[in-house]
Amino acid sequence: MPSQSKEEWLEGTYRKAVERNPERAESFRTTGETVLDPVYTPEDATANGDLGFPGEYPFTRGVQPTMYRGRLWTMRQYAGFGTAEESNERYRYLLDQGQTGLSVAFDLPTQIGYDSDDSMAMGEVGKVGVAIDSIDDMRTLFKEIPLDRVTTSMTINGTAAVLLGLYIAVGKEQGVPLEKLGGTVQNDILKEYITRGTWIYPPTPSMRLITDVFSFCSESVPRWNTISISGYHMREAGCTAAQEIAFTLANGIAYVDAAVSAGLDVDAFAGRLSFFFACHNNLLEEVCKFRAARRLWATIMKERFEARSPRSMMMRFHTQTGGATLTAQQPENNIVRTTLQALAAVLGGTQSLHTNSMDEALSLPTEKAVQIALRTQQVIGFESGVGDVIDPLGGSWYIESMTDRLEGEARDYLKTIEDLGGAPTALEQGFQQREIQEASYRYQREIEEKDRVIVGVNDFTVSGEEPPELLRVDPSIGRRQVERLQALRAERDNDAADAAIAALEEGARGTDNLVPLIVAAVEARATLGEISHALRRAWGEYREIVVV
Repeated sequence: MPSQSKEEWLEGTYRKAVERNPERAESFRTTGETVLDPVYTPEDATANGDLGFPGEYPFTRGVQPTMYRGRLWTMRQYAGFGTAEESNERYRYLLDQGQTGLSVAFDLPTQIGYDSDDSMAMGEVGKVGVAIDSIDDMRTLFKEIPLDRVTTSMTINGTAAVLLGLYIAVGKEQGVPLEKLGGTVQNDILKEYITRGTWIYPPTPSMRLITDVFSFCSESVPRWNTISISGYHMREAGCTAAQEIAFTLANGIAYVDAAVSAGLDVDAFAGRLSFFFACHNNLLEEVCKFRAARRLWATIMKERFEARSPRSMMMRFHTQTGGATLTAQQPENNIVRTTLQALAAVLGGTQSLHTNSMDEALSLPTEKAVQIALRTQQVIGFESGVGDVIDPLGGSWYIESMTDRLEGEARDYLKTIEDLGGAPTALEQGFQQREIQEASYRYQREIEEKDRVIVGVNDFTVSGEEPPELLRVDPSIGRRQVERLQALRAERDNDAADAAIAALEEGARGTDNLVPLIVAAVEARATLGEISHALRRAWGEYREIVVV
């Protein structure tokens, strides 16, 4: 007789089969500690009645009524290296290859507020992204790229307001009205304190800069996404899928709290909040992660912050495939990994996507590797058919059960963080850092003990691999950037630049919105380092908390 329930099947048909032929592992787990059942049934999917429809609260099935039937996600390859000229050439190449949006990677000195001629920048200029010191560099970076027709995402945090100011200034030079500038600035400083480390100022003034951007853009640059609340870097540091949801949303709550406390109406800015997630190799768990995060954020915005506009409740997000999952061994395998991750992001309803290149565990990507990464998105979008139906995995008993489980685990973390006083207070106590470190340690142990197989690393290895062709950054870039800065300071009106810097420093000691002062400074050809040092003088610098 066929089994009448899951329990009967587990105790009968399934148990007998396992006794005859033991399974591959003692248990099967997600990237966290959740043990997976061998099969899922309607009794596991408790939230099917709460799914709603695409484009409607709680947005579990997607934020747009038509999703990819209307248009595909933005294919936005993250790129930038060396000088502005070299990066501009790469951007125009990618646009020619069919990319539909830009995503800028900045070098480390730019990220932490130092000019290329600063002693702190020595050896790092142009290495992990493009060097941007002034409006001259920014103008070159977007040469022949119409900013009213291309949206740009900038992965920048400590100096986010400065890069936004530079982008606005270049847009004005192109004759683009501010209301037609579209894009995103990451501007997420809390995750920098938790994992990534490119902070400059202490939390309180850093949060002020963020809310100043919220306020300025809500009034003057309405198409700009004022923050990209990022779980990506926490996931890359080793957190689980549930932790990625929780720690990202906890930071989001902190930003909304700060903006409301600064006097902003939630519906005036919340519609321009965006999010940024990683996508790793467990395809179905990743799909569920996106669905759970979307539903949880909608509930938080409606119930906690009493948002009235449906747009304020929508979680719109960019996804990047997992850099930490790429291997230096057998790098061609990374094409397969990236394809699985990109597919999960699309099945999970992402709004834009970056696919990592196969050689990124070894160097910045070559042009050929970048083309393959972009073609991966295009094959998924134009050939696979997965975007022809909205939320095609919705209703799967496993998908709905795992969506519920991840949402529940994330809620538990959010409650803990709230009890500690919120995300900023919790990170000052090292809570998120410690949780991520422990999760990362568990995962690494599983790899070393071969409880998790990483193809080409701890199994299926080969010897005598030939290294692929790699991109090497010209070591003379630092010298050339220094020469440019020397020429800029010789040519500009230094009195005007000094006056703009002084006005910014005075504003930082007061309460004025700093974005207009930053725009005025960059238009006076003040450098990124000069602007950042003015704010350092006003606010001081942050010192990292050591978590043990």
